[in-house]
Amino acid sequence: MDETVMLGHGSGGSMMKRIIDEVFFDAYGSDELREGNDAAVLPLDQNGGSLAFSTDSFVVTPHFFPGGDIGRLAVCGTVNDVATSGAVPQYLSCGFILEEGFPMDDLRRICTSMAEAAKEAGVKIVTGDTKVVNRGHGDGVFINTSGAGMVPPGVRLGGQFIQPGDKVLVSGTLGDHGITIMSCRESLSFTSPLESDAAPLNHLIADVLAAAPSVRCFRDPTRGGLASTLNELAEQAGVDITVEEADVPVKPAVQGACDMLGYDVLQVANEGKMVCVVAADQAEAALAAMRANPYGRDAALIGDVGAARADRGPKVMLRTALGSTRFLDMLVGEQLPRIC
Repeated sequence: MDETVMLGHGSGGSMMKRIIDEVFFDAYGSDELREGNDAAVLPLDQNGGSLAFSTDSFVVTPHFFPGGDIGRLAVCGTVNDVATSGAVPQYLSCGFILEEGFPMDDLRRICTSMAEAAKEAGVKIVTGDTKVVNRGHGDGVFINTSGAGMVPPGVRLGGQFIQPGDKVLVSGTLGDHGITIMSCRESLSFTSPLESDAAPLNHLIADVLAAAPSVRCFRDPTRGGLASTLNELAEQAGVDITVEEADVPVKPAVQGACDMLGYDVLQVANEGKMVCVVAADQAEAALAAMRANPYGRDAALIGDVGAARADRGPKVMLRTALGSTRFLDMLVGEQLPRIC
């Protein structure tokens, strides 16, 4: 284990997995926490009622960017985490850590954005907290949001339910958020304008579940991107996952920026996309439901699930456009800090 905390421990990749496994799980890893899903599903009563609960913190810089801001991220990120369990998100808490001197007009703008995102998602912000730290001891504003929602009877989703033969879908183009943030930081301009994909996906998830009840799990590929997300799912289920590179949707401007900057687009963060693993016989129905939603127009079926080889354990493979196959690994280190 590393002796000090580094930026890579918040990357969503292998270093973050290490600090979770060796520090947090070791200290207080409950059964629910160790499941490794985006939201904990907790029993409410003896009649089978369940509550989905999740929390997230947002430290993105810059605070405002094309397609969103830290406030929209805070609402959408937690709504999406709760919705991955199949729950209907209902309530959010919001905690602000503000730095002395932060402009009040910027705070009002962030709160307005949060209200708009909450209205779009159909959730209420019902409780919160405010702390202020001395000038120079923060970065303007950090936000924590927690969310809760009811899980419909009979719905149970999670990476542990993935089976060989299942299909892997993604709800749209990858890398939009991460490359937008980088272009803002470095003042890069591209022929095609870039925008963050930050969006609440709870309605998309509900549409997919209605069309394809045999969905195994949803997962939003935020920090660490698609590559890290699929590796987490493969390990949870003890399976291999193969992705067809040619089928992965990426905007030309995003791919061009990744080529220029030396990034793997499959490891770049997303804030408005969803990975879905579904039984093969319902994959087309799930895909059609995604494409019928405004946030899923570019959805694609990108891969399938197979049995893991006993000699090496679960792996994610990428079948390249050239016909070769390589391992698709989790992000190592920190590609793009302060991304959400």
